[in-house]
Amino acid sequence: MSTFDHPAIAKVAAALAEAGLPHAAEGIRILPADARTAAQAAEALGVEVGAIANSLVFRATFADGDRPLLALTSGAHRADVATLAGLAGASAVGKADPAFVKEHTGQVIGGVAPVGHPAKLSTLVDTALAAHEVVWAAAGHAKAVFPTTHAELLALTGGRAGALAGARENPHP
Repeated sequence: MSTFDHPAIAKVAAALAEAGLPHAAEGIRILPADARTAAQAAEALGVEVGAIANSLVFRATFADGDRPLLALTSGAHRADVATLAGLAGASAVGKADPAFVKEHTGQVIGGVAPVGHPAKLSTLVDTALAAHEVVWAAAGHAKAVFPTTHAELLALTGGRAGALAGARENPHP
């Protein structure tokens, strides 16, 4: 598969280029196999699991209804939903089902990118990602990733930085 053979990857590449990050768009890599977990992506790229930016879509509950919340977390730990709710100003944050994710991102779980969605999503970016010079994020498909930085993720998404990890580290990221 080339970068632009898949419409979601092409959309992400266009969004990156439009955001002034042509190096990220040109750096999109197609991995030899699906990388639906941070550990799989890290292994395929030969990087620490903490340098993988998991794109997790949650269903956040607000007074006016439920909306998607995108959490870009370090692959080295799990996001804490209470922390996410507090940072987002939501009364609750819970797991989003695949249909909700697809509806709001146009992408499937395992390949959700930080950009390329039908509408801008409220986004939180894990401060743990700042510890890595290069961070790898999904590019719209389970086999596609692109290089970026914590600062670029904040600028790209208009997101808010925060420590998103729960009290216990994930032994199986």
